[in-house]
Amino acid sequence: MTGLASPTLRKAAPAAGATPGVPQGPPRPRRTALLPTAALVLGAVYCLLPVAWVVVAATKADDELFSTFSFLPGSGFGDNLTELTAYRDGIYWRWMGNSVLYAGLGAVLSTVVSAFAGYALAVYRFRGRELFFNVMLTGVLMPPVILAIPQYLLMAEADLTDSHVSVLLPLILSPYGVYLGRIYAEAAIPTELVEAGRMDGAGEWRIFTRIAVPMLAPGLVTIFLFQFVAIWNNFLLPFIMLGDDEKFPMTVGLFTLLKQGASQPALYTLVITGALLAIVPLIALFLVIQRFWSLDLLSGAVKS
Repeated sequence: MTGLASPTLRKAAPAAGATPGVPQGPPRPRRTALLPTAALVLGAVYCLLPVAWVVVAATKADDELFSTFSFLPGSGFGDNLTELTAYRDGIYWRWMGNSVLYAGLGAVLSTVVSAFAGYALAVYRFRGRELFFNVMLTGVLMPPVILAIPQYLLMAEADLTDSHVSVLLPLILSPYGVYLGRIYAEAAIPTELVEAGRMDGAGEWRIFTRIAVPMLAPGLVTIFLFQFVAIWNNFLLPFIMLGDDEKFPMTVGLFTLLKQGASQPALYTLVITGALLAIVPLIALFLVIQRFWSLDLLSGAVKS
């Protein structure tokens, strides 16, 4: 009579292709991701190399900028900062304040308009909605250089050129911001929830402020960030609209300082130091806004 072998005496058969007596570890990771990873690393180095050069060059004195190795730090950052602050009674910090005004206020107004327009296009049904949306999206395809001259002529007709309004007004309506607002509203706001609010007697304004805005908050933060960075880096529009250098933003102000550096090489160090300081607000903004994105992901995980 043959019986079954005891479980303690049975041995598992070796896997196919495995060497008997050799312990089998976890499978080796595939090497297919090596090439994309290397490409991403090279892309990151390519993008960060100019930033690294600015950081190093801002530490160099006038006589060190062109006479030492490019990535060798200098000892003149404190003097460069002092000279930049003293240049024309601190006009650099006026340019910085103008950039904060244009980018901060312009991004807030553009985000509000994008929230209203995106919510309306996502929730309401009206004749010509898709036509209006498609026509507005053509603004995304328009290069800024094509729109700058007509915008200048319109501002000149309204006698608004060379003013803060001439820079802020064209930036309030962002076709890309409206597009993001609609896409996010369609994905984040259930139609049933809006209908339930109406059945409970809530008005459209209350539904928007109490129900829609909290759900749209992460998308609105994204729109604000994109608009802030775009306006902060904007050069062409203020360059065309403004003539008084007291109203220049950072981009136009540093450009005029760079042009003067052709005859006064000592100004090059001030331009580089000013460019380094111009990056700091953007880095700080990214670090602050990351907190809101993280909170939204955590809240979404809890709700699900």
